[in-house]
Amino acid sequence: MNLVAQLAMAAAETEHHGNVALETVIFGLIAAGLFALLGLVTFSYRNVANRHSAKAEAWAERHGKDGHGAGHGH
Repeated sequence: MNLVAQLAMAAAETEHHGNVALETVIFGLIAAGLFALLGLVTFSYRNVANRHSAKAEAWAERHGKDGHGAGHGH
């Protein structure tokens, strides 16, 4: 087989690929779905501290209103 025939065969094989951007769109959709899922997980932790306010108030009454005591500089 000569060089011209090899180039013609290579061109014929690579000629019909379709739209490469359309073929890779699935990766973007997977990434967007993953980020949305992680966003929902993060959103589920919203306002967690207020769900246990009774426990926090009881702890503050037992240990004093300023938390762990002096020494924090705040």
